[in-house]
Amino acid sequence: MSELVFFSGTMDCGKSTLALQIGHNRSARGLQGVIFTRDDRAGEGKLSSRLGLVTEAVEATEGMDLYGYLVAQLSKGGKADYVIVDEAQFLAPEQIDQLARVVDDLDMDVFAFGITTDFRTKLFPGSQRLIELADRIEQLQVEALCWCGARATHNARTVAGEMVVEGAQVVVGDVNRPAGEIGYEVLCRRHHRRRMTSGSAQAGALSPDVLPVNHA
Repeated sequence: MSELVFFSGTMDCGKSTLALQIGHNRSARGLQGVIFTRDDRAGEGKLSSRLGLVTEAVEATEGMDLYGYLVAQLSKGGKADYVIVDEAQFLAPEQIDQLARVVDDLDMDVFAFGITTDFRTKLFPGSQRLIELADRIEQLQVEALCWCGARATHNARTVAGEMVVEGAQVVVGDVNRPAGEIGYEVLCRRHHRRRMTSGSAQAGALSPDVLPVNHA
């Protein structure tokens, strides 16, 4: 039975690499898939991995009917056995509903990859809808690490190297951007709460919340 599967994790945990691997494995078995993406770091209509792998994809633009697109392709004689969606957090909730309809009405597996929360620790609407509708939710096994070595659980946005917690929910950027640009860094909850990025940790004390010590 076909499934809607949501693969979730922080930035830098290998989501796009796994999406590419799933596509490769199925194409090697003679299956054909449709890949949707949105606002990929490599540009429009691309699915890219930080390992340097890139493939062509269909840009899932705002307002696009994903179910309608697939039906139109099939009606013209096209073939599709499965669907891969990268950067699924950027999709609108109604587009996630369309993906569920692809599974139920067209009997195709849909593999959606995305991060669950934004730089403010708030759920992306697309990710929230996936959590509500997915047949399975898989946590990525490759753990991204905070600069302190702990498991990274939160995504932080940086501007000129400083962490920010206000602004538009969607601003395209990437990890390890040069100072002065909008970038992202993955942090553990403790350091996200303290707004302590790797850069600020090098510039100051490790913890601003030290416990008071009374000397006798």
